[in-house]
Amino acid sequence: MELNGRPVSKAELAGLALYGYGHFTTMLVTDLRVRGLDLHMERLVRDCRTLLGADLDVPRVRELARRSARAHPSPSVVRVTVFDPHMDLGRPSARQLPHVLVTTRPAPHASTPPPVRLGTRLFTRDTPQVKSTSLFGGLRQRRAAQLDGYDDALFTGVDGRVSEGPTWNIGFLDGGGVVWPQAPCLPGVTTQLVERVAENLGVPVSTRPIAAAASTRMAGGFVTNATTGVRPVAAIDGVHLPQAALVRKLAAAYAELPGDPL
Repeated sequence: MELNGRPVSKAELAGLALYGYGHFTTMLVTDLRVRGLDLHMERLVRDCRTLLGADLDVPRVRELARRSARAHPSPSVVRVTVFDPHMDLGRPSARQLPHVLVTTRPAPHASTPPPVRLGTRLFTRDTPQVKSTSLFGGLRQRRAAQLDGYDDALFTGVDGRVSEGPTWNIGFLDGGGVVWPQAPCLPGVTTQLVERVAENLGVPVSTRPIAAAASTRMAGGFVTNATTGVRPVAAIDGVHLPQAALVRKLAAAYAELPGDPL
């Protein structure tokens, strides 16, 4: 764990731990290459302007992430968190300077994670278009769903529409192609890459509102995340979804995407 390329102190982490005001992106790094690296960097730049009102030094971010990845076995999961350790709780409107915290952990061993069982939960993240460090709400819903016997939570809004999960996006199959839910959610990097893959395969992609009840009648479903890639959905609220061949095809095509040099 390094802040701006050096070991981070407890004092420098205090603000992030106590206030949770910052943003991040998580990348799967294999042989110093990252799928959708440009999209990860665009996210960091966009969110930095939104939360801190400052520009981010992208070459420096890449240098710090590369340094951390080199120090760990490949593949690894590198998380880049941007925050200001000197943020004033009483005056968060004061000028803030982005600092870059890089943490690294081993990549999951399972190359093909098993289908996931989801339980719907009424929840919308605060500022869902930003990948913020405020994970409390989403993790609380994940915990509640797991206590109810599911693997994870699928969020729905007060309008009954499906949106996203705690750390992933969701896509469905309608028999003709891929359908993304039209609802407030984070524009995921993996989701955007799956769109590219689908278009290369000639698979139609659309976005439309999907009610929670309608989601259980789809021809298949999958969740997307930079760490696990494309993972099939086994069931929603106990209703089993078909295990479509197209999901496996999308997952394989995504896994074959070449990474960009970090």
